[in-house]
Amino acid sequence: MALSRRTFLTFTAGSAAILALTSCGLVGGPEASSGDKTIKVIVTESAPSQEPTKIAQKLLAEKGWTLEATYVTDIVQPNHVVSNGEYDANFFQHGAYLEQFKKDQNVDVEPAFYMYSSPAGVYSKKYDDIKDLPNGATIALPVDTANNGRALALLDRAGLLKVTEGKSVIHLSQNDILENPKNFKFVEVDQQSLSKTLPDVDAGFLFARLGAEIGLTPKDALLFEKEEEALPYINIIAAKPGFMDTEKVKALEEAYHSDEVREWYASYLDGALGTPWDRDLEADFATWNK
Repeated sequence: MALSRRTFLTFTAGSAAILALTSCGLVGGPEASSGDKTIKVIVTESAPSQEPTKIAQKLLAEKGWTLEATYVTDIVQPNHVVSNGEYDANFFQHGAYLEQFKKDQNVDVEPAFYMYSSPAGVYSKKYDDIKDLPNGATIALPVDTANNGRALALLDRAGLLKVTEGKSVIHLSQNDILENPKNFKFVEVDQQSLSKTLPDVDAGFLFARLGAEIGLTPKDALLFEKEEEALPYINIIAAKPGFMDTEKVKALEEAYHSDEVREWYASYLDGALGTPWDRDLEADFATWNK
């Protein structure tokens, strides 16, 4: 999820101190010995991650656990500090971003469980139908590798482009465009700026969350992903090596998958973000992570 939002942390010894000090006033340290009831998570500063974390903190506290949450805007260091064991888990990314990051950065971070779906589509402030896009139309794409091909896949499905057949959407890029009969022009934009640039282009790719924040719903999209097309883009909790074998992950999942958290997502942006908690994460990953 992806790339370049304002960097909040610099990956140095000093950053570890910054992270610890901003962690709700709690200074982090080595993993406690047996009986440790503290779980440390690093979470993006956005409502769909931050608010459920606050709910989880309260629920865990009722059962004797302490959930220490550090809130950041950076989307690079959260995987590094989980991989090196400074934090137990993070909450900021979808599966496709994690898998690409692991390849690029050589970190050891495991997908733990699903949190919320993040479908997306192609929207326009100028045209009401995808067929109305003119020759030479300019279309905005997210710049990051994990999301770059999503709009291309939708345009291919609509018959407006032809891209490399059989290639996973997470690996698609403009290099895979084989036919572009309407001579569309593509501009790559930081994903968090896509909603701001939409008025300046003929059409643009938007996550459902970003669309909802500017008053657009999936029904307003010219093209929108089907559930199976968006499997790589379900947001997840990701964990450090070995965390999946602990009691902590069970407690954490129970809190995040509580009725209270589900109700929060149902009330947020008119339920634009689903909670696919019954899906088999491992089986889903196998369908697209290849």
